[in-house]
Amino acid sequence: MRLATFNVENMFERPKAMNLEDWKEGTKILDDFKQLNTLIQKENYTSKIKSKLLEIMKRHKGLLINSESTYIRLREIRGKFIAKSKNKPTEIAASGRGDWIGWFELQKEAIEEHAIENTARIIGLLETDILCVVEAENRTCLKRFNDDVLPHVEVMPFDHVMLIDGNDMRGIDVGIMTKASYEIIRIASHVDDIDNKGTIFSRDCAEYEIKTPQGHTLLLLVNHFKSKGYGDAVASNEKRLRQAKRVREIYDQRLADGFDYIAVVGDLNAAPTDSAMDPLIRKGSTLIDIMVHPKFSGDGRSGTHGNGTASAKLDYILMSPKLSAKVIKGNIERRGVWGGKHGTLFPHLPTMLTAKDAASDHAALWVELAI
Repeated sequence: MRLATFNVENMFERPKAMNLEDWKEGTKILDDFKQLNTLIQKENYTSKIKSKLLEIMKRHKGLLINSESTYIRLREIRGKFIAKSKNKPTEIAASGRGDWIGWFELQKEAIEEHAIENTARIIGLLETDILCVVEAENRTCLKRFNDDVLPHVEVMPFDHVMLIDGNDMRGIDVGIMTKASYEIIRIASHVDDIDNKGTIFSRDCAEYEIKTPQGHTLLLLVNHFKSKGYGDAVASNEKRLRQAKRVREIYDQRLADGFDYIAVVGDLNAAPTDSAMDPLIRKGSTLIDIMVHPKFSGDGRSGTHGNGTASAKLDYILMSPKLSAKVIKGNIERRGVWGGKHGTLFPHLPTMLTAKDAASDHAALWVELAI
């Protein structure tokens, strides 16, 4: 059987702020978006909170006046959050969270048709029985992609499609697609896992228990750790460390429960040398990364994101010892990534004529297993 993980960077729609050529600009917008939604949850809107809300909203043209800017939209469902007047400056009308129902959301834009089709083509090249998908909008979109887009580029669709909505308001969730003979027999979500600092997972650590045609049980822990793209670098690394510790706890518990074949897969947003990876690949961990396995071929580049540099190794298939012993071969599928400024750094799909046609900024990883 073949198992793969692929960060598809959304199927059909993606927040505009996450699609900018200059990621630093997108980072500022996402930081503002996070602050707005954090501040509006306060029980009482003090003058300081109101001033901060107005300060942030003024940075986004149209958000105060029309309730939407190029990148952020205000949804007022019930009650009044903003008071607008011709003779007075716009102000925060609500006194606290209990006065209104609503939220801020990110404006989205459609993904280029060629990019969607190239994502499907990469999935076809993987020839996988089980695909772990990172950054899918929701199950409806994932199923639509499976049912409509894959056949359109002559790729056989999967028989089982599952995704649990996670904690990220941007619509970047983790899901799974499997072929008919790989039945999903149990699902567990960890969106509500907490520690002394609060919610642990930025998206989820979704557990998928799969029965193989040979009667074996494969347990997948599908993850997408805290982004490297925005937020304070130190705080983000601490968040990823908390997530890695919790995944390690779950992994150790499942081993104790009697599971032999376990894989931690997905985009962990950390290079192997980062301290956030200590619980998963050091500190007594028994997990083995497919990219350092003796049966992994590779293409000479150790990274999985962008140009494939060592610091851009973000995607993982980490296997329990007994699963690692069943590896037949493994490799990286990089042809969906636009390498370098002109796309000439490494081979890509012939249908990728510009950077906008790229399937993703992430390469896909796969492993073939004798189970």
